[in-house]
Amino acid sequence: MQGFFDEGDLIAVMTTQPLDRALDYRAPEGGCMTGAFVEVPLGPRKVLGVVWGRGEGGYDLAKVRRVIRVLDAVSMRDEMQQFLRRAADYTLTPMPAMLRLATRSPGLGDPPSMRVVYRLGDAAPDRMTDARAKVLEVLRDYGGLAFTLKELADSAGVTSSVIKGLVKQGAVVEQESPRDTPYPRLDPDRPGHDLTDDQAAAAAQLAQAVTAATYGTTMLRGVTGSGKTEVYLEAVAACLRAGRQALVLLPEIALTSEFLTRVQERFGVLPAEWHSGVTMTERRRCWRMVGEGGAQMVVGARSALFLPFRDLGLIVVDEEHDTSYKQEDGVLYNARDMAVLRASLCSAHVVLASATPSLETWANVEAGKYARLDLTSRFGAAIMPEMRAVDMRAEDLPGGKWISPTLAQGVMKRLETGEQSLLFLNRRGYAPITLCRACGHQIGCDHCDARMVEHRFLKRLVCHQCGETKPMPEKCPNCEAEDRMSPVGPGVERLAEEATALFPDARIAVLSSDLFGSARAMKQQIEQIAAGGADIIIGTQLVAKGHNFPLLTLVGVIDADLGLQGSDLRAAERTFQLMRQVAGRAGRADKPGTALLQTYQPEHPVIRAILAGDEERFWSAEAAERRHAGVPPYGRMAGIILSSPNVQQVFDVAADMARRDQPLRRIGAQLFGPAPAPIARIRGRHRVRLLIKADKAAPLQAALAEWVAQFRLPSSLRLSIDIDPQSFY
Repeated sequence: MQGFFDEGDLIAVMTTQPLDRALDYRAPEGGCMTGAFVEVPLGPRKVLGVVWGRGEGGYDLAKVRRVIRVLDAVSMRDEMQQFLRRAADYTLTPMPAMLRLATRSPGLGDPPSMRVVYRLGDAAPDRMTDARAKVLEVLRDYGGLAFTLKELADSAGVTSSVIKGLVKQGAVVEQESPRDTPYPRLDPDRPGHDLTDDQAAAAAQLAQAVTAATYGTTMLRGVTGSGKTEVYLEAVAACLRAGRQALVLLPEIALTSEFLTRVQERFGVLPAEWHSGVTMTERRRCWRMVGEGGAQMVVGARSALFLPFRDLGLIVVDEEHDTSYKQEDGVLYNARDMAVLRASLCSAHVVLASATPSLETWANVEAGKYARLDLTSRFGAAIMPEMRAVDMRAEDLPGGKWISPTLAQGVMKRLETGEQSLLFLNRRGYAPITLCRACGHQIGCDHCDARMVEHRFLKRLVCHQCGETKPMPEKCPNCEAEDRMSPVGPGVERLAEEATALFPDARIAVLSSDLFGSARAMKQQIEQIAAGGADIIIGTQLVAKGHNFPLLTLVGVIDADLGLQGSDLRAAERTFQLMRQVAGRAGRADKPGTALLQTYQPEHPVIRAILAGDEERFWSAEAAERRHAGVPPYGRMAGIILSSPNVQQVFDVAADMARRDQPLRRIGAQLFGPAPAPIARIRGRHRVRLLIKADKAAPLQAALAEWVAQFRLPSSLRLSIDIDPQSFY
C-alpha cells in the first residue's frame, strides 16, 4: 500500500545511482507519498530517486539530509515497484539499474509549461545550402514530429541560426505548444476490417479474455499473412472499451510505420510511440501521459514495458519469437518474459503473436500455462507459398557466385511479369572476410577478436561487434603487398553487385540496417518497395519481420544452411523460424508465391521440416531433444561473462570462481568452463565465459547470488550474469 509521510519523517529513497541499497532521507516540507519521484542530495550532487518506503534508522539521525523537492510527476504505483523488484530478483540486476529503465523520461523534473517547437513548413527556402538541407531532411525523416530548437540543431548537426534562417523563409514553422498534452482519443467502436470466420472466432476469444480483467496469456499462432494483427487489434478495442490501457511491442522499429497506419485506420487516430525513432520531446510526453492516463495505447520497443502505465489491461508481443526482445547489454532481460510478469501483477492479458512461436511459448502451451489460438489460412485470396529446395550440389555455379541458375531463372520470370523477387542473405556488408592473397592475412578489428566486414557502399571496413571502422587498405597491413586484398564470401552488398550483373535492367533495393542514417529513412525505403519501387529486394533478417510487399511472389534464400552452423542450442529453432518467416513474405496478395531455399544439405531434418511445413512435428522433435538434454525450456541455464583489459586477471578470477562452486553444487547445478568466449575480446576487453545448467525447479538465482557474493572483484573486472541466455558469443 502507498503511504503518506509527514514532513521530517524518515524515508527510504531508491536512487538511480550505482549503490547497493536505498538511502535514508527526511521527508520534505509538505510531506510525500511512497512512490513519489524526488530530487535528493548525494554528496555534492542532486540526483533522481523514488520514495521506496519507511527509512530504517539505526544511526545518528541528526546527520540525515532532507529531500530537496518532490517532482511534478505521477507517483510510481505499487504494482510498478513490485514489477521492478521481481524483475531485479529474476535477472540478478541491482535495483538502481532496474530503476533507471523506469525513469528514462527526459526532463522528468521539469514543470508543465509552454514551449517553442519547430515543424516542417510549406515554403521552400530561396537558396539551398548543405546545412539547410540537413535540417529539412531531419524534419521529413521524422514525419512531421515537433522538435525543440536544441533537438533539431543536434539532430541535423547545425547551429540554431540555420534553423532560425529557415523560419524566416517559411520552410520551418516556429510555434508555441503546451508541454505534454494528452493524445487524441482512440475510437474502439470505429468499424474495422471484415474478419474471416477464423479471425472473428479468435478475436472474440481474446476480447473475452481481456474484459475478464484477470491475468492470462494466449499464444496467437497464425501463418504469415493470416491477419494476426487485425485479430489482436480487436483485443485492443476490447481493452479500450473497458477503459484500460494497451501496449503493443514490436521487435523492429522499421515495422512501426506500416503498423501505425493500420492502427490509425482501425481507431481513427495515431497512438503514442516509444522507441528510439521518436524525439526526446515526444518521449517525455509519452512517459507522462501514460502515467496520467492521457495515452490509451502505446506502440513501442521492449523498453516500453517499463513505462508507468496507470491501468494496463493488455500487452501484445508481436513476433514474440524474435531475438531482439532479449536485451544483450546493461540490464539483461527478455521482454517476452517480462511482459508476462508485468501482466500477472496488474491483472492484464498477454497476447504472444507469431507465425513461428518460440519453443518456450510452445512448451508453456503444452503444459497448460498459456491458452492457444490458431489462424490456419491466409486472409482473402492469398495462399501459402510453394516451398522448394535448390540442391546446390547439382547446380552449375562458378566460384565467387551465389545466385544459382534455378533461382536466376525464377527471378527472370518475375521481371517479365512485373512482380517482385526477394533475395535473402543474413549477412550485412559486402564480404564477411577481407583476405590478403599474398600472405593469407585476414583483417581483424584492433579492439576485438573479430574479422572486419567490408562495407563497399560506405567504403569502409566495419567491426560488427564494437562498431569500429577503418578505411579499406590499399596494401596488406601484414606483408604490405599492394592490390592483393580480396573479399571472401558474400554479404548483401556483394549479392547486389552479382544481381546487377545478372539483371542489368532491374531496379534493385538493398535492405540492411546499416545502410540507413535514421529509422525514418528505413521506413520510407520499405514503403517505396511496398508500392512497387523495386524489382529485386536484397535483404538481411530485417526483411523477415512482418513487412507486407503485395507484388512479391518469389523469395530466394541464398544460404539456407548458414544458421545451422555452430553450437547454439537454438540453431535449429532459429533457422526454422527465419526460413519460414522469410518464405512467408511471398504471395501475400492475390498472386501465388514461391520460396526457393538454396542448400547443400537438402536432407537435413530442419530443411526437410521447413519444406514440409509440418510445424507441430518439428516442435515436438525439438522439444524431445531439449528435454533429453535438460536445457531450456526443460531446464535452466545462466551465462557468466567476465571481462577485463588484463587477460591473466580475467582467467585467474574465472578459475577461482570455478573452484569455489559449492553453492551451485548444493542445488545440483553443473558448471562448465571457464573458457574463452567465442569472441574472446571486444573493445579491448578479454572475455571468459562460464555456463551453469540446472534442473527446471532448482533455485538458481539464490545459488548464483550466494556464489558470486564470495568474491571481491577488482575494479577493472566486470561480471555479467545472463539468466536464460539467448546467445553464447
